[in-house]
Amino acid sequence: MDLVVCVYTLAKKFPRDEAFRLTDQLLRAVSSVPANIAEGHTRQGAKSFANFLSVAKGSLMEGETYLLLAKRLGFGDPELIVACLAEIDETSRMIAALRNRVLARDRSS
Repeated sequence: MDLVVCVYTLAKKFPRDEAFRLTDQLLRAVSSVPANIAEGHTRQGAKSFANFLSVAKGSLMEGETYLLLAKRLGFGDPELIVACLAEIDETSRMIAALRNRVLARDRSS
């Protein structure tokens, strides 16, 4: 959720004419990360949960791409972009570790 808050804070400073382009895509991508993790957690079976974690990771990487594009285009506070990218890196590592644990637990069952 920290990533979503970081990106929403950053996106408030994007140009208004980007509201339905890059801004919208970025916000959708990062918002879907915790939503997919939450939805996957309620599913029956480790493989289903692992699949939702993979989808969350894909959305995370999509968000990273949009942030890098925003940085190149000069949108938003560059320091906040770096902070959001650091959140993405940390979240990516956590998702990968959780997915590995979920699958390992499933194999040992």
